[in-house]
Amino acid sequence: MIKERIDQKAGRILEYVRLVRGIQDDCLERFSTDLIYRGALLHYLYLIADSCISLAVLVIKHKSLRPPQTYAEAFDILGANRVIDPEFAYSFAKIAGFRNLLAHDYDVLDAQRICSHLISGLDEVEQYVLEIQQAAG
Repeated sequence: MIKERIDQKAGRILEYVRLVRGIQDDCLERFSTDLIYRGALLHYLYLIADSCISLAVLVIKHKSLRPPQTYAEAFDILGANRVIDPEFAYSFAKIAGFRNLLAHDYDVLDAQRICSHLISGLDEVEQYVLEIQQAAG
């Protein structure tokens, strides 16, 4: 049952990534001028980040690992138990902070930061999902 949920969550994350990749053209200009575009982009980025955290928690349950105390710790647990590459896990844990930024401080988000740095992070999301799928078998 948990394995099916892991597969479903992974599939949704990849779908959200495809959607963001599909709308990333002219991001800087559109983010600054089109409120509907900005809202949609931020919403999908939030769904990606939040779903990555949920996926980590599902895998932790599936593998009977200790439960995390924080969102970021979920990735540390996956890395410490070699479910995903430990160095990658430590680096990827920053997605938890990004999720919190999107949830609580969305009014101070910088278009340049979102459109250049964070959208390029979609490759890391795909790597995370791939590593999880391989580990979950």
